[in-house]
Parts: sequence; structure tokens; C-alpha cells
Amino acid sequence: MSTAVSIVRTLLGLLFDHTIGNIVRMIPIIRLPKLERGPVSRGFLALLLGILFFGLTMLFSASYSSAYATSGKLYSIIKPQVMIALVGLAFMWILSNINYRALRLMSESLYIITIVLLILALLSPEDTNGTYRWVYLPGGASFQPSELAKFSLMIWTADMLDRDYDKENRLWYGAIKPALPLLPILYLLHKEPHNSAMILLCLIFATMLICTLSPGRWLLPLVPACAVAGSYFLKGLASGEGYAAGRMDAAWGLAPLDTAGMGWQTLQSIYAISTGGMFGVGIGASVQKHQWLPYAENDFIFGVIGEELGFFGCVILIGAFAVLLIMGIMIALRAPDLYGTVLGIGIISQIAWQVFLHIAVGTALIPNTGISLPFFSSGGTSLLLLLSEMGVLLSISRAGNAREQRLAEQHRAETERMLQRTRYRSRAAR
Repeated sequence: MSTAVSIVRTLLGLLFDHTIGNIVRMIPIIRLPKLERGPVSRGFLALLLGILFFGLTMLFSASYSSAYATSGKLYSIIKPQVMIALVGLAFMWILSNINYRALRLMSESLYIITIVLLILALLSPEDTNGTYRWVYLPGGASFQPSELAKFSLMIWTADMLDRDYDKENRLWYGAIKPALPLLPILYLLHKEPHNSAMILLCLIFATMLICTLSPGRWLLPLVPACAVAGSYFLKGLASGEGYAAGRMDAAWGLAPLDTAGMGWQTLQSIYAISTGGMFGVGIGASVQKHQWLPYAENDFIFGVIGEELGFFGCVILIGAFAVLLIMGIMIALRAPDLYGTVLGIGIISQIAWQVFLHIAVGTALIPNTGISLPFFSSGGTSLLLLLSEMGVLLSISRAGNAREQRLAEQHRAETERMLQRTRYRSRAAR
């Protein structure tokens, strides 16, 4: 009995040290060092704010019909989204001014909170789609733990890859050990079920591993192994029962022009995009959003954008995200340490994969996976976490820009010293 009690005390002590203890240890280093308080990447910030404004504008256009049909109020969807955007911008500003390295001390605490919330979601009431994806809070608010799972997984994975970088060529340290925290999250998401979140988490994790070449010589055999595992997962979804099998049968392998076997959602999205033509029917003039296109304010908002702004508007949207991703990658590569680079890659990969999957669903390239379009789709949890992640990326940019400024100043000082020596030698020669 005494042995069991001592084991429990030891485990509780470790849990306390790795949660509350890490939070206490984070306080002294929470501010960026003075030498790393550089300017944020203004181009990235300006483009991000432009995309956010564009997204809120299109969300109101896509959502007012559904909002009026469900609540009798035109602003019942856009109003809370704007309020959450303001809160998210405040979070972004706060996180941009803290030391991003302090977040690695929060990795275990955030992971435990994520697991607890995912379990609470399974114990919460069933939603309208027969799934258990939400934790319902007092006052009618709700929270989607899968969004927090993405952020906590990025921080944990970046921490592990940074700590074990000198052992990266070993399979255990380069791939298996970093993947262990992912498995419980995938299991809980499978029980909800939330297949799109599972796919997105695996893509983010794989991107972080591949970009750091962490598995080393094991990377080549791991790629086909993961491809086989993914194929079996998709085969299991297609051969199973439930909404996933129906969606895969409705769109998988079809060209966008072949509408015979498409599901209702995908079909209406294709109708909306094809109606838009080159320049669209104009903002607010969409017909498909009026109870024809399901989830026009969320999973299929790209269809509304295609109808109202046309091919030209879609190209601008894709181009804006492409520039944002390139800027984000450059910020990550300029980070002063490996942890900042890997964390930045993880953050920007989430946006990249979500944009790709959302547009692919809306254009019938892949089955309907229920992926939101970042900064456009309705969803308070997603927007709040995305803006917080942008704050972390801006913190990385401040440290990277400060480092580049110091290097530039050192280069100028060295150049000036060399010029002075040259002048002195020329005068002495005279």
C-alpha cells in the first residue's frame, strides 16, 4: 500500500512540476530579450489585416441569409465573429510582444488541457450532425477542442524536434517519439468523429518533420509507409457506415464537370462557382447562398466567393494567401533558432493545408471534409486560435528582424573599419 501511495505521490509531483512548475519558470523569460525586440514584419501584418477584413466582408455576405433563416436576425453570425476578431487581434498583439520560446514551457500544460477538453467533448451533448465535437460553456457559448489541438501539437512537436535535433537520424528521436503525443489526440478525434481534424493534424505534423528532415535516412521509407497507412484510412472510411462513406462515394475521383454522382453540397458549390463567371455577380448578389448551398458561411464559403467575385476574385484570394504563406515561410527561416523555425513552419503549414483542402472540397477535387477557410469561414474558436498563432509568428519575426538588424550593423561597422584602414594606408604611402 505504501509503495502505491509513493508512486501516486511521485506521479502527482511530476505532473505538478511539468504544468504549474513550468508556468512559474516561464514568467522570468516571458518578455523578449532587449536585443530581440525588433520590428514586426509590417508587410506580413498589413496583408494579414487585409485578408481578415476581406474575410469578414465575405462572411457577412455569405451568412446573412442563413442568419435570418435560423434566428430572424441578419447579424447573428457576423456580429459575434467580428467581436471574436477584435479579441483575437488583442491576443495577437499580446503574443507578438512575448518571447515565443516561453511557449515551449507551456507545451505539456496545453497538451493536458487539450486532452481534457477532447474528453469533455465526448461527454457533451450530441450536435446536429450526430457528432461530439464541441464543449458547451455557460451562457450558450461553445468551444471546439480540435482547434486547440492543432496549436498544442505544433508547440510540442517543435519542442521535441529542437531538443533532439542532434539525434535526428535515429528513427526513435526523429519520428516515433515526436509522434507519440499525436496518437491520443487522433484516437479522441476518431471517437467524436472528426476525420477532417485528424487529416489536418497529420498533415501539419508531417510537414514539420519533412521540413526539418528529422527522420534523416528513415525519411525515404517513412513516406511510402505513411502513404499506405493513409490509403487504408481512406479505404476504411469509404467502406464503412456513416456520413464519411457517403461523401467519399459522392465526389471521390470525379471531375468537376461530372455532376452526376456529386453530393448536394458539392453540386451546389459547383453551381455557385460556375455562375460567377469571370468577374462574378457582385458582392451580396449570390443566389446559391439563399438556402441552396449548405454551410455557405463555413465549409463552402469559397463557392459564394466564386459566385460573387468570379474567377478574378478567386485568383486574388488564392494569390493573397500565397503571398502570405511565402512571407510566413521567410519569417520562419529567419528565426534565430531552430525552435522558432519549426514552430513557424507548423503555423504557416496549417493555413496552407486548410486553404488547399477547403478550395479542393469546394471545387470537387476531393470529398467534402468540412475544412474551414482561414479568416473567412464562420467559427469563433478557429479565428481566435488562428490570430493567436499569427501573434506567435509576429513574435518570431521580431526576433528574426532584430537579429538581421544586428548583423547588418556589424557588417556596416566592419566595412567602415576596413575603409578607415584603407584610407590610413593610402595616406601613409603618400
